[in-house]
Amino acid sequence: MALDSTDPGTPPDDPERYVGLAADEAERLARDTGWSTVRTLAPDAIITMEFLSGRLNLAVRDGAVVRSWKG
Repeated sequence: MALDSTDPGTPPDDPERYVGLAADEAERLARDTGWSTVRTLAPDAIITMEFLSGRLNLAVRDGAVVRSWKG
């Protein structure tokens, strides 16, 4: 996923770097990197489609991040 440098609320970070990390480690790293909100979800969770600048979504299965995306 390409970084969106035009959004001032999103840190210059690649969400793909969190895939494979333990959920607690990924959340800590994301907050340290500048994400204002980190949301942990089940991989098949039903969520609304609103985009929130500065939010990182982590889909977690068995304690590990399996997908990560901004918004």
